[in-house]
Amino acid sequence: MPARILLARHGQTEWSLSGKHTGRTDVPLLEEGRRGAKLLGERLHRAPYDGLPGVEVRTSPLARARETCELAGFGDRARAWDALLEWDYGAYEGMTPADIQAVRPGWFIWRDGVPEGETLAEMTARADEVVSWARSEDRDVLVFAHGHILRSIGARWLGLPLDFAARIRLNPTSLSVLGWAYGEPAIESWNDLGHLA
Repeated sequence: MPARILLARHGQTEWSLSGKHTGRTDVPLLEEGRRGAKLLGERLHRAPYDGLPGVEVRTSPLARARETCELAGFGDRARAWDALLEWDYGAYEGMTPADIQAVRPGWFIWRDGVPEGETLAEMTARADEVVSWARSEDRDVLVFAHGHILRSIGARWLGLPLDFAARIRLNPTSLSVLGWAYGEPAIESWNDLGHLA
């Protein structure tokens, strides 16, 4: 079987709860986020994952992803990787979509990008870097990161343009699996929150 990539979004933060664009600001997890991270870890240590023995683990260097990784029980195996940082939202950092619409009506991040931040091309390149790395492995890989970069990885895994990511929402502390079907890249599961039920 070709390698799969398991995507874990970090737990809930005050900014993710309020809908603020949280790029490079190091916002800590809320207690709800820490609880969710532990539940995600318990799930990954039960069948069918069984702790993912031998899996390579990487995490965004930002605290909310690193702490999610640690609380899930993978901190000792994880390596921080800048390719997994969240989108640099530039001038829109800390703003909600409604705040941005008030100053830029009709704005759509997956089409318009952000001023003073990362471009769509730069996001695509980073997502492609993660996809290339995952596909070069001879085993499954597990990453802990953020909503927009993980959605970008999902789109690029499928070979689709970055704007496809707008159609695949991702909740905090969710688990997604990108794999293969009939020899083609496929989504095995997406935005799975079963461990929080």
